[in-house]
Amino acid sequence: MNNLLVANAVSKSYGNFKALNEVSIAVPKGSIFGLLGPNGAGKTTLIRIINQITMPDSGEVLLDGSSLKPENIRDIGYLPEERGLYKSMKVGEQVLYLAQLKGLSKQDAKDRLKYWFDKLEIGDWWNKKIQELSKGQAQKIQFIVTVIHQPKLLIFDEPFSGFDPINASLIKDEIIQLRDEGATVIFSTHRMESVEEMCDHMALIHKSNKILDGRLTDIKRQFKTNTFEVGMQSSNPDEVTQMIKEKFEVFPATFKNLNDDIKMNIKLPKETSSNDLLSFLTSKAEIHHFVEVIPSANDIFIQTVKNN
Repeated sequence: MNNLLVANAVSKSYGNFKALNEVSIAVPKGSIFGLLGPNGAGKTTLIRIINQITMPDSGEVLLDGSSLKPENIRDIGYLPEERGLYKSMKVGEQVLYLAQLKGLSKQDAKDRLKYWFDKLEIGDWWNKKIQELSKGQAQKIQFIVTVIHQPKLLIFDEPFSGFDPINASLIKDEIIQLRDEGATVIFSTHRMESVEEMCDHMALIHKSNKILDGRLTDIKRQFKTNTFEVGMQSSNPDEVTQMIKEKFEVFPATFKNLNDDIKMNIKLPKETSSNDLLSFLTSKAEIHHFVEVIPSANDIFIQTVKNN
């Protein structure tokens, strides 16, 4: 697999506190990689090391196959959780200044800023001060500053903080488009629904250690339990329910359904296929709902952290 960023056995301590303990990750080119974990797990420390804000005590970070160097800062766009815009400075002056700091000429910066201001429909903000904007509006400006120099690697730490659902969806679509255009994205968030929608790969850090890593579909496959949501109608629901319970392991169901007399989750033994279950059920009742229970990113997050 062709990886843009690789962290090999990275460790970092602050005094007696171990912030990272030999953490390794590999971020494939052209992917959105979810870096997840509870507060204080070590995610921000790893992000700061990738951005060369701090250095690891041991281990190394490679970007495109080579050890990180100071000049690589122009290859990375970083949107931190704690924003850093100058509140009393006008929006236009500020973004133009920051774009040039990232290596763009003044004309290239103006051209790219016009593109993004038009795309996000914020052209009339140019002469406003940051302090005149809402938190979500300022977040749009910070997003533009992060992506303006078209870096190889984009790192977003809680990028939807301060956004209403409409603008969160807008920025989500922009991040996916940047990925589709060739950017590689590290995405750190507590919003598990965003992980479901956006991430191709993920790693979970807990108490300074990486405890889960891989392609999201493979992780889901690893955590599934061969359980199916079933909704049915029958003229004898009690009798059918009893027959099912005698043959399979059954749990209460929480899914929403209409007009079903029988609603349950059925867990199959390894030797029984979904076709076997469906064939049995159709001989007993009219099936309205039959769906395999696939664990969500949120379920996996909670279960893995609790188990560790």
